[in-house]
Amino acid sequence: MSKLPDLEAWAIFAKVAETGSFARAAADLELAQATVSKAITRLERRLGIVLFHRTSRRVALTGAGEGALERASRLLADGEAVESEVTEQATRPRGLVRMAAPMSFGVSHLAPVLPAFMAKHPDITLDLDFSDAQIDLVGGGFDLALRIAALGDSSLLARRLCGVRIVLVGAPSYFERHGRPRHPRDLATHRALTYAYARSGAAWRFQHARHGEFSTAVPSVLRVNNAEALTPPLVAGLGLALQPEFLVWRELASGALEVAMPEWSPPPIAVHLVMPPGRARPQRVQVLIEHLVERFAKAPWAAA
Repeated sequence: MSKLPDLEAWAIFAKVAETGSFARAAADLELAQATVSKAITRLERRLGIVLFHRTSRRVALTGAGEGALERASRLLADGEAVESEVTEQATRPRGLVRMAAPMSFGVSHLAPVLPAFMAKHPDITLDLDFSDAQIDLVGGGFDLALRIAALGDSSLLARRLCGVRIVLVGAPSYFERHGRPRHPRDLATHRALTYAYARSGAAWRFQHARHGEFSTAVPSVLRVNNAEALTPPLVAGLGLALQPEFLVWRELASGALEVAMPEWSPPPIAVHLVMPPGRARPQRVQVLIEHLVERFAKAPWAAA
């Protein structure tokens, strides 16, 4: 084995893993498909391992390939960042930025701040993936993502943008029929409308300034994978739900929904930008990060 690593082959490996295809990787890298295939074969022979399972229909990482992917992706990203920083000193930012965001927040709050960014940076192309499912940034080839949560330990880099208040809400008609809970233990006799991706699972957790924490399970009559879908049944008085304020601030302002047990609050969460590991960012990614940090320095729905 030579002293220098085959950096080109590792970068090509990362691109094949990102696209899931030798042909798409070759197109993205503007290389011949044979060049891509030879680079992977060269790397596998050098290491004495198989990095991809190949069939006529698909390419999938082996266990060894999965173990190497994060660092190889970092190599590719760092190389792109170095070239971008050098060339973009004399030119304006350009190229593709891939970003993921939760569906409702992305449509209601991320999309409205993008026109100003696109007007300022006409040579940057944005590819947005809106989904409430938590995507794999490295495996999916994303430059960054918005996540709304209390983030746990992760190899990803994170930057907090703004806080998000979670509120227990119901319609006045619901409280007229079922009563208004005063303590989390009262919720055992109520009807829950629940969000499938809630980190807390089936239990609802609350905090009180004097009484500490309390968790309780509430019988669920509706479960959805997009929390915005809970608003119509909430307004119709069909149950209670824990909702982020950015989804229900209009209904709270109009009186269509009311906050229950305001002295008992769910644990706070926040809007975060998360990025794959590695410090170097292409300028096209960095300017988008700076734009979002500026626009979400204050929760826009709180000012509405």
